[in-house]
Amino acid sequence: MSILLKNAKIIDPLQNLKGDKLSDILIENGKIIKIDKNISSFEASRVIDLEANYLSPGFIDIHVHFRDPGFTYKEDLETGSLAAISGGFTSVVCMPNTNPPLDDELALFYINEKRKNLPCLIYVATTITRSRKGEALSDFIYLKEKYKDLIVGISDDGNDVSDTLLLYNAMKLAKEYNLVVFSHCEDKYLFEDGHLNEGKASSFYGIKGILNECESIGAYRNIILALRTKARLHLQHVSTKETVKLLKVFKKENISAEATPHHFTLSEEQLLKDLDPNLKMNPPLRSKDDVKAIKKALSENIIDVIATDHAPHSEKEKNISFEKAPFGIIGLQTAFSLSLKLVEEGYLSLEKLIEKLSTKPSQIIGKPFIGNLKPGSLANITVFNTDETWVYTREVNKSKSFNSPFLGKTLKGKILKTFYKGELVYES
Repeated sequence: MSILLKNAKIIDPLQNLKGDKLSDILIENGKIIKIDKNISSFEASRVIDLEANYLSPGFIDIHVHFRDPGFTYKEDLETGSLAAISGGFTSVVCMPNTNPPLDDELALFYINEKRKNLPCLIYVATTITRSRKGEALSDFIYLKEKYKDLIVGISDDGNDVSDTLLLYNAMKLAKEYNLVVFSHCEDKYLFEDGHLNEGKASSFYGIKGILNECESIGAYRNIILALRTKARLHLQHVSTKETVKLLKVFKKENISAEATPHHFTLSEEQLLKDLDPNLKMNPPLRSKDDVKAIKKALSENIIDVIATDHAPHSEKEKNISFEKAPFGIIGLQTAFSLSLKLVEEGYLSLEKLIEKLSTKPSQIIGKPFIGNLKPGSLANITVFNTDETWVYTREVNKSKSFNSPFLGKTLKGKILKTFYKGELVYES
């Protein structure tokens, strides 16, 4: 089947398309055929007029938690996928802190089969250590050979690997087998029983805080190991000005980093207004200076990617005291609107924003057939309006969970349509 999308302001950083003029895009058998002005409607079996809205490669989130298998009361692959496409994301990378963790062959087989019928591409990171316990390396090389198209990297996300020799050996193997090391940078000994940033809010409430150095010390060690082994290291959810400084000094081609929308949108000041467990995440909301440093790092390409760290938890788990509540918020459906603020504030152009949501993530995970609109690429496409507002209500939410501080808020920048392999899978 062929589809013609007409009258779109097309943005594709890889082809230097800036969305400054109206063009058409022809899709056939799930792939992009061509982009041009005034493509004849007779070339397609279906024509959709996009009415001068923006069109970009489908967004790619390289850091999500779909909780499947094992915690499907919070989220599963189906509901996570629905939340993804509603937010304009057509590809995701699931982290391995499931039950059993994703070094289990049956769990990987289950995901590999289930993803075939989902409306977005599902990739995973398998574990670095067995069951994420930090004691011995998992069989990630064997698993990668068996599930080549599913596994894009390794991670003990939620934990950093405290044994430096173990991580060093893992990085050497990751380099040899072309795997990304997704790194949750955290010195667990400094972390202790922290619940929020060590700063104004922790002092005000008398709650144990989490030092900036907890992240930056872990980041420094992991960067040094990556420089030594030349492994591809990806720093997850960078949140501190100290980590940004490290990246400025040490960043090389094999080292990349991400920031989440909540870390460049909210600060610890929000907790002084409301000690809401939905504002509890790890790493925590940091100071205003940290937020400013993250925004500047995004503008200077020191931080390459925007990722959500979508982390669903049930209302029962979150609706308790702040100290007892688990870390994490959902973020797939709000990511674009929150990230658009970087454009409004002058930190990024719209083209650069799309690069961080789509082009760069595809390059990091080594998938050249997504993240761009070149002929032959998958027709994974996001259509959006930068001016339209919408309200993030419980009814609009597609996740099983509701743990977002943005629920009930009016947001600017709306996802209008999402296409997956040329099929319209979401329309607002």
